Amino acid sequence: MVTLADLPIELFIDHIFPILPVSDLLSLARTNHFFSQLASDEPFWHRKVQEDFNFPTSDTARNAGWKFLYRKLSIPKVLVWGERSNGRLGLGDGNFPNTAMNEGVPYPIRLRIPGVRIVHLEAGGMSFHALDSQGNIHVWGTLDGTSAALRSEGYSIPSQKAEQPMRLNLPVKFRSISCGRLHCTALDATSHVWTFTSWGRPFKIMSSSLDKSSPETTPVQVESGWGFSSVLMQSGDVLVYWPFEGRMKAAIAAKNVELDQQSAATQTKALPTVEEPRVIPCYPWNLQNVHPVRLPPIPDQALPRLTGTGLSHEELDDETKLIKIASMDNIIVGLTNKGHVLMYVRLTGESAYRRGGWRYLPEFSELKNVREHPTFTKRDTHLEAPDTMRITHISAHFNTFVAYSTGARSVVLIGKPNTLLTPQILPALQNREVISVVLGDYHYGALTASGTLLTWGAFSKGALGLGEPSHVPFGQPGGFVDEAQLEAAGMRWGNPRFPPPAVEVPTEVRFDHRESRQFCFAVTAGGWHMGALVIGLEPDAE
Repeated sequence: MVTLADLPIELFIDHIFPILPVSDLLSLARTNHFFSQLASDEPFWHRKVQEDFNFPTSDTARNAGWKFLYRKLSIPKVLVWGERSNGRLGLGDGNFPNTAMNEGVPYPIRLRIPGVRIVHLEAGGMSFHALDSQGNIHVWGTLDGTSAALRSEGYSIPSQKAEQPMRLNLPVKFRSISCGRLHCTALDATSHVWTFTSWGRPFKIMSSSLDKSSPETTPVQVESGWGFSSVLMQSGDVLVYWPFEGRMKAAIAAKNVELDQQSAATQTKALPTVEEPRVIPCYPWNLQNVHPVRLPPIPDQALPRLTGTGLSHEELDDETKLIKIASMDNIIVGLTNKGHVLMYVRLTGESAYRRGGWRYLPEFSELKNVREHPTFTKRDTHLEAPDTMRITHISAHFNTFVAYSTGARSVVLIGKPNTLLTPQILPALQNREVISVVLGDYHYGALTASGTLLTWGAFSKGALGLGEPSHVPFGQPGGFVDEAQLEAAGMRWGNPRFPPPAVEVPTEVRFDHRESRQFCFAVTAGGWHMGALVIGLEPDAE
């Protein structure tokens, strides 16, 4: 007798489960062991998180726990900490915690954004950008805090401050965002590329090189560098453009003059209304006749055939192409489908980029080089070198980049452009199932699959999030060495004369200062601040 369980598994996963209400799917899972296992399929819940919550899964190396995350994403919490200037924490004047620091918040504090479900955070140089489950973008802080603005000037200028989170009123929905120091690049739901050099006047790039008519012109990822934007195409090609330099800068300036000269009735200054004080009315426009440049192709024929990657012969025989990019100050880091890490330098402008080129980084790509690194070969180390390694993720910001693998034996390699032959390998980050590494100007964070956030680097006015320095036990990360150092810093009387020492060993950030234990599922860093998305671990009903 044929039963329901005799149907092909693919029929359930690909056709039946996607159209079932989640409550019915979970009820089916309770009927027997077969359906319980089938309804826990990780790839299915991975897709479900993307489709139902607009969750940008390309930004994380998570490969398990999607069903748990789906169940909890209905109530995510936004936490922020670090420097508070330019309104970048979005807390408003009356919502800061009572700490001894006047210039920053040294531990995570909740930022409430009523009525929305935030699924992704991006930190700019002096701001935050958030993506919600409906594809809307919310912002706070100052896009460009290097100059001042009058309130009457609105958000048509980049120096206008958003003291609290505000939604951008845009005609399209978005699925990914990436922040540079003073600008933001975004990819909308139909794969059009947008740029924000001010929150009130974003523009969409209309170019034949981005028309989606072929793999060479179809964007799959956008990345903001320090002062430029980059786009990875489906083909593996990379396009670059500079909003603050050359032809594009001139086109933006001309459009701003045009909008400024229009009738005041159009409100092109992007001033919020009394009826919607937390909404920025945007005036989007199309940028035409200024095309991004296409970087030369990677030297795929010169790249070695990597060993110890775990890839099959068929996979190694496939075409070698870029599948991820990360951008920093005048540099792009690229990652191929086989684990090669490359770097393109001299991206200072439309002319200078021609003098650059792709450079292969063997120290960040090859298992043999990593196994011979001093971190693994020193006699006093107890850290075992990996038997296999394939770099699967990269991140970059300002003057630092990171290449890392995934899984229980994950490897995290930290690089600087001037020390490419010697990656930094911190023992505390190895074999930790790291799923995301984020970089501020001088502070850094690594998120693990278990929901733990580790930070290290400079104090940066509290951006490490390790607690009030005067309350941290002497000698512990985030605090002062001893009583004498604390007294010399003057920490007991407000802002310190000098900060606590930099943290060399990645240290766990606590999210339970005011609430029960929290699980961190996303994190961001930029400038001298950080942000995280967390969910409670208290029991709940499926």
